[in-house]
Amino acid sequence: MANDYIDDVTFVAIAGRGDLGATRDEALRLFSDNIKWGLDDSIWDLYGVPGQPASVLIVDGVVVDGWFGAIGDSALRERLDNLVSLSS
Repeated sequence: MANDYIDDVTFVAIAGRGDLGATRDEALRLFSDNIKWGLDDSIWDLYGVPGQPASVLIVDGVVVDGWFGAIGDSALRERLDNLVSLSS
């Protein structure tokens, strides 16, 4: 889905609390131009994320949406479309 928003959204995937080497290798295989990755556990605490999956949407440094748990494709697209409209 990230490729559908390649011109409008930059995704940051935070590494799970596992082996950093394996995470780095997997990130290099999976990620596209608009998906960045972080290997800093402090990000979890910064956004109050107790575990995965969790999502936080940010526009100009302000958290505008966030949720814990998986949501369906249509709900995710709706939230991403809203994010794009806020950043325009």
